[in-house]
Amino acid sequence: MEPRLDPGHRTAGTAYDDYVGTRVLHGLVRTRTAEPTEHAFLVVTQVMELYFGLICFEWRHAQQAIRGDDVPDALAALRRSVQHMTALNASWLSLRGLTPHRFTSFRGAFGEASGFQSYAYRHLEFLLGLKSAAMVRPHRRSGDVYDELVAALHAPSLYDDALALLDRRGYHVPREVLKRDLSAPYQPSEAVERAWLEVYRVEEPTGGELFQLAEVLVDIAEEFTDWRHRHLASVRRSLGAKPGTGGSSGLAWLERSLQRPVFPELFSARTHM
Repeated sequence: MEPRLDPGHRTAGTAYDDYVGTRVLHGLVRTRTAEPTEHAFLVVTQVMELYFGLICFEWRHAQQAIRGDDVPDALAALRRSVQHMTALNASWLSLRGLTPHRFTSFRGAFGEASGFQSYAYRHLEFLLGLKSAAMVRPHRRSGDVYDELVAALHAPSLYDDALALLDRRGYHVPREVLKRDLSAPYQPSEAVERAWLEVYRVEEPTGGELFQLAEVLVDIAEEFTDWRHRHLASVRRSLGAKPGTGGSSGLAWLERSLQRPVFPELFSARTHM
């Protein structure tokens, strides 16, 4: 005989619910207007935040592997991150139909909130070597988040760890590059360009580990550039040249950000190959 359930009794949920936290996740989708496209905007934004955190996790794992000279493990993490970035970039498709009228009908409801304030995205940029002390200041009242970003600002980027590995493997990287102020934006170096040229000359024919590292870093740089272009296109379509929320300059800021390359010598070296 099956037990009778008390109508007032609520189960704790399935094992899937407990593991994934589905109730928590769906409960976090709290729109502020009756505009139906706000739901998609909020969900996509939340999904992107999760991807930022996942990508940062993979890159930090890769950094630890590189520091321990476990290049295969680092390559596996970096290749996973490329797949995550491809999925992240595809998220913009859900916002393709967001017209100016639709967007402005709920934009005012989130006040000064802006993607400019995303600490996970800022951490992602710092890991790429796009350092800026000014980008930490908006989080100074956020406790642990602020401390985490300050630590990331002064810590080696993914590229810094890759260059240190090159030097350990006998491809000369100047001391002024390896011992530079890590909180400052990375500046391209002709000596680093020559080091990557040598990596390709020596290791590409045999598919060496450092050649593979160079190529996956190029993949990451391309995916990140794709992210920037898609973000710019989405803002241009839904907002035009209006000022951004949270004090940003909107479209103009995004256009300027496109001029800040990551892993620059991996691309400049190709001119000489």
